[in-house]
Amino acid sequence: MAAKKILIADDESRMRKLIKDYLRRDGFEVIEAADGLEALAQFDLNPDTDLIIMDVMMPKLDGYGALKKIREKSKVPVIILTAKSEEEDALEGFTAGADEFVTKPFSPKVLVARVKAIINRGEGGTGSLGENNGKMTCGKITLDENAHTVTADGRDVTLSVKEFDLLAYFMRNKGIALSREKILNSVWDYDYFGDARTIDTHVKKLRSKLGDCGNYIHTIWGMGYKFEVEDK
Repeated sequence: MAAKKILIADDESRMRKLIKDYLRRDGFEVIEAADGLEALAQFDLNPDTDLIIMDVMMPKLDGYGALKKIREKSKVPVIILTAKSEEEDALEGFTAGADEFVTKPFSPKVLVARVKAIINRGEGGTGSLGENNGKMTCGKITLDENAHTVTADGRDVTLSVKEFDLLAYFMRNKGIALSREKILNSVWDYDYFGDARTIDTHVKKLRSKLGDCGNYIHTIWGMGYKFEVEDK
């Protein structure tokens, strides 16, 4: 199987090298661009690119401008990198068509994990999630997005809409440490103005309904949660 191709667009050469080194260790092919215009040119030369990692602040054409141009002709997944953290910046990125929004500084290992999760999702889950035609299986949990059903350890589980969305989000991001803010923004979206601790309440209910499978949801103290199935 051919290596997945990732385009990194960032005007900082050290940042490109850092990300490139981590991606190559995991078997990815990497191409680079130092500004928005070069990113567009590289994408035109490499239409089989599987994912783009794009910095916002770049010369000639910024990341949002390049993303909008790419979205005119492709649905390739795009992760936006930025030193900014305000909500309006994230909203601008998602409005332009970004799939993920990562704020600097970040962990390269976590970034690579997000790259893998997005590519796996785009392939219909042929990887470890076991996703097929809207179905995802992790351990003893099977979630069917089309039928809106969940089974855990062979029994049907009735979930509220938000509990279902939360479980689906956890399963899609299996093995990735997720902050409460990240979960809130992704599951409740940016129009929600509640306390991030509402996530704790939903997780408690979700764990209870999943029975022993609720142990797949691990608490990361001071941060959030991670969905992980231990191999037996």
